[in-house]
Amino acid sequence: MSVVCASHARHPFLLLLLRRLPRVGSPGPSPAMRRSYSLDASAPLLRTRAYVDGRWVSAASAFPVLDPATGQEIARVSDCGPAEAKRAVDAAYRASPSWKRATAKERSVLLRKWFDLLTRHKEDLAKLVTFESGKPMKESESEIAYAASFLEWFSEEARRVYGDVVPSPLRDRKIFLLKQPVGVASIITPWNFPSAMITRKVGAALAAGCTVVVKPAEDTPLSALALAELAEQAGIPAGVFNVVPCSREKTPAVGQVLCTDPLVAKISFTGSTATGKVLLKMAADTVKKASMELGGHAPFIVFDSADVDRAVSGAMASKFRNSGQACVCSNRFLVQSGIYERFVDKLGRAMDAELRLGHGADPGTTQGPLINQRAADKVLQQVSDAVSRGATVLRGGKRLHGSFVEPTLLVDVTTDMLCTKEETFGPLLPVIRFSTEEEALTVANDSNVGLAGYVYSQDVSQMWRVSELLEVGIVGVNEGLLSTPEAAFGGVKESGLGSEGSRYGIDEYLELKYMCLGNLQP
Repeated sequence: MSVVCASHARHPFLLLLLRRLPRVGSPGPSPAMRRSYSLDASAPLLRTRAYVDGRWVSAASAFPVLDPATGQEIARVSDCGPAEAKRAVDAAYRASPSWKRATAKERSVLLRKWFDLLTRHKEDLAKLVTFESGKPMKESESEIAYAASFLEWFSEEARRVYGDVVPSPLRDRKIFLLKQPVGVASIITPWNFPSAMITRKVGAALAAGCTVVVKPAEDTPLSALALAELAEQAGIPAGVFNVVPCSREKTPAVGQVLCTDPLVAKISFTGSTATGKVLLKMAADTVKKASMELGGHAPFIVFDSADVDRAVSGAMASKFRNSGQACVCSNRFLVQSGIYERFVDKLGRAMDAELRLGHGADPGTTQGPLINQRAADKVLQQVSDAVSRGATVLRGGKRLHGSFVEPTLLVDVTTDMLCTKEETFGPLLPVIRFSTEEEALTVANDSNVGLAGYVYSQDVSQMWRVSELLEVGIVGVNEGLLSTPEAAFGGVKESGLGSEGSRYGIDEYLELKYMCLGNLQP
């Protein structure tokens, strides 16, 4: 695909800028693109069988887990079906009464041991994340620290599940509101953060006194199984934490069990909005409690008053982490006319200076592959659509090999283009020019989803005003990286139901019971 794909007559500055840039325009491959990397079959935490009722269980068949950077097989993992899923649900149900009766302190101590083990084995865990998801090692190490932080946080929150004593209107009664675990929870997680998305859910569930069955994404089961190994070492009782990996072909049947079995009381899912709707329909027949962390389409708004250097730094962090494969990463960049050219210039230079494609195991790599070729195809389709509608490619725009896609910078972007209408999940950065605050808010809120949004401004009134008017669940003001276990994570509209992390995350696994103690002596 040509780098300069549309007329620049409307933007003389951009024409001047393009003449100064290399024609390829995007960062070149790191040396890792030319090397061969492999995961040692004897890696300390590499497990390939399902983990059910405290035992490692083989399925009748196995499916391959591939390194997305090379396409080479890493391992073959037990391909669980409905029978194994049902065994896991039954095991979790049997373990539920004793885990529920354990004291908050006992659960807290075990979660803390699990946290300590994740911290101790962070390098081994990070290596698994890199090889099965493609992300660079530095990012994988950050993910493991993030994953461990949820176990630490919820180990502490386990001891703070407080009920209420409510003043009674009658003298001979006492009113108590108790919080109790809902029971068995099905945990269905994505591939982009294969460790952290599990601990964010499971940490809260176990702290509350629930037992769980985890179905990891078919692309990244090794991280989930490694967590099971460390849970066992930490002393988490048999049946409390179960993992049933399966292939894409068996996912619908396994999901059917996890979402419809009467013994399951709760479903927690992170993934696409379309899949979330299907799971909600399944859960409806038995009226299960559900929390859904679904798709995003985050606006990144840069006003004329913004510190442009900080805005560029925030854009780089928000867009290119995990090669753009994060539900809270910025998808639409709205830049006010007064600083548009400066922002685009500095952003292009930052991309040249900071981004290097390659295998995640190479320390020089900042951008790994996308998870598979379907993901790469989607990015290229959005680029092609934008160009056909008048957009200009200033950086990147090409697939190199396999699922590697160049980090891509688009200008002359309009709201009728695919990249402004649907989530990209890849390293594509489209920049839209706007004139007024009202215009920016109209474009930003024109979406059926609302997970995250970003605002760059040095006008305090504008920060508050725009943050309150953005129809999203998470707002970063002059900050591109938001996630922390202390803060609530969740969206509005079709981005989901409920919150994860924070003191509110544990409530997703609890139900209120009203107890009235009557006929007391006044």
